[in-house]
Amino acid sequence: MPRITSESRLSAVLAGLPGCPRVVAGGNFATPRRALEILDAALAEYRLFMLNAQGELPDRPGVVLETPFVGPAMRGHGNLRYFPSRLSLVPLLLKDALPPDVVVVQTSRPVDGTVSLGIEVNILPAAIEAVRARGGLVIAQFNRHMPYTYGDAVMAVEDIDHAIEHDEPLPVPAPREPTAVSHEIGRRVADLVPEQATLQLGIGGVPDAVLASLQDRRGLAVWSEMFSDGVLGLEKAGALAPDVPVTASFAFGGQELYDWADRNERVRMLRTEKTNDPGLIARRPRLVSVNSALQVDLFAQANASRVRGGIYSGFGGQTDFVVGALHSPGGRAIIALPSWHPRADVSTVIPRLAGPVTSFQHSFIVSEQGTAAIWGRDAADQAQQIVDGVAHPDARDELREQGRLLGFPLR
Repeated sequence: MPRITSESRLSAVLAGLPGCPRVVAGGNFATPRRALEILDAALAEYRLFMLNAQGELPDRPGVVLETPFVGPAMRGHGNLRYFPSRLSLVPLLLKDALPPDVVVVQTSRPVDGTVSLGIEVNILPAAIEAVRARGGLVIAQFNRHMPYTYGDAVMAVEDIDHAIEHDEPLPVPAPREPTAVSHEIGRRVADLVPEQATLQLGIGGVPDAVLASLQDRRGLAVWSEMFSDGVLGLEKAGALAPDVPVTASFAFGGQELYDWADRNERVRMLRTEKTNDPGLIARRPRLVSVNSALQVDLFAQANASRVRGGIYSGFGGQTDFVVGALHSPGGRAIIALPSWHPRADVSTVIPRLAGPVTSFQHSFIVSEQGTAAIWGRDAADQAQQIVDGVAHPDARDELREQGRLLGFPLR
């Protein structure tokens, strides 16, 4: 059992760290905020490594933010270091190129000599192993509000060097009102999902709408890097196979979702190296991967990470699941996006991506306008379907003109 440390004692321990330590902390909606506040006050300078960071983070000289997936809390910061990496390979980054000196996690309260990482397993087991290998510190913030989930979420309390007790409700994402466009995309994607499919869905309004459109199905399973409230909706509707656990690496949603996950044997939280391993993904029959994008082009390439040249998010798990789904028996990799970006007032379908490609070689690309069948079609047919079936009508003439200049015989 780790000694429960006073905040002043923890501050003294951290203040004694040499140099500019690298700190890996839980991200998404499981950030150990009180522990990070203590750390920030104790250290003049440090590097903070997090995935999809939310809320407020320290923003001052001496703090360098590091991530392979940029969340709202890091987006646009001048002190940000972005490390391009598919999610399945981030544990290798921590083992080799970016070894941590401190890992800070938020866990459940101890039970029978164990705690649970709850809704955020992700890369944390790999980070803990990496910091242990070099004699660093593992710090836990015990929170009675953190659900006790099973699988790789469970860790022995003896692996924790210092722990503080700080109870606070877990934050929840701001509710998103689904749009008519999202509903239409969700309906079209649902038409591509067979019975007894295994689902992976990314983050955003479009994946949420897809889940809402699948509640009349039966025998569905979930193998995904994350899940949110829509999966609970499938459970309530009887759409999920009762004998197959919901398998994911992290979760975020409302309090009802957290309550459902707590001590639920049907929820299995695994480390990233397992959930995002394309080889393991491919073993799931009828694995349907549904991810969104910011842009697609006439070469059927997707950009889900950059806006006007600046980093917006990152590769995440999209590349892992596109490859895994294509190798799954009966699997499909789907990119779903609105045909028009309402805030920027521009087409999301463009002639050719100007920046790095997030993923390519999908099975289908879907918008509210229609569906383009990509896999097994020649490049010219792919481009024609994207213009005719995915692009907004206001963008099609320009796309045809620019596409011809790129060598596509568009009609």
